[in-house]
Amino acid sequence: MQFTKSLILLAALTTGTLAHPTGVERRQSDWTSTPSSGSYSTSGFGSSTASSGTGVTYAGNVGNPYGSNIIEVSASDASQYKYVAQFTGSNTDPWTVAIFNKIGSDGKMDGWFGQACHTFTLAAGESKYIAFDDDSQGGWAAASGSTIPTDNAGGYASTWGEFDFGSTTNNGWSGFDVSAIAAQNAGLSVSGMKICDAISSTCSSITPDAGVVNNAYTAAQTDVGGIGGNIASGPVRLAVTLGYSG
Repeated sequence: MQFTKSLILLAALTTGTLAHPTGVERRQSDWTSTPSSGSYSTSGFGSSTASSGTGVTYAGNVGNPYGSNIIEVSASDASQYKYVAQFTGSNTDPWTVAIFNKIGSDGKMDGWFGQACHTFTLAAGESKYIAFDDDSQGGWAAASGSTIPTDNAGGYASTWGEFDFGSTTNNGWSGFDVSAIAAQNAGLSVSGMKICDAISSTCSSITPDAGVVNNAYTAAQTDVGGIGGNIASGPVRLAVTLGYSG
């Protein structure tokens, strides 16, 4: 599976430091801004779970109750959270997104086998905001229409976005990437997706059918580490564009 070597699930986020810009004023109404107090909201999250393991099998926070480390927040509240992703659909079609923890509710590395913590549909041109708690690892599968395709084993098999927010095992670093591995391994179509960190301006993207791949995973890179964005300890603001075509 793609989790064997993808950046966010390796204990290897200590390279490629990207410092946050300084001297930049952001309006508090902007979801990319951060609290002036330096204190981040945890409202809506459940209790954190203890981490365990190392390397690829590292298990971070999956929330107690399970999945409560991933919540939807309003546009006006998004800036108060430390780790936030803004999902924007295409201008023509609805999209479905299923967000999952790497570690499933059974404690095994199988969260992408139908165990989404949060599933939602975006109308054409709509945006939604998802906040993640510290030390959360996992991904989201996205596809146009109302369902996410699956492979023969029942795993989500569309284009993925992968995330690691505030990793305890990596001194608070975060990481992300776009991946076509699951879709390609299942022989299914690859849809476009782009993820950019609005603070560091680092991006990872794939266009339809993996026509153009930028700092992202395809099946050919399954065993390659370090692809995607590495972000030093601090807030993360990911702008996710579904149906990206370049």
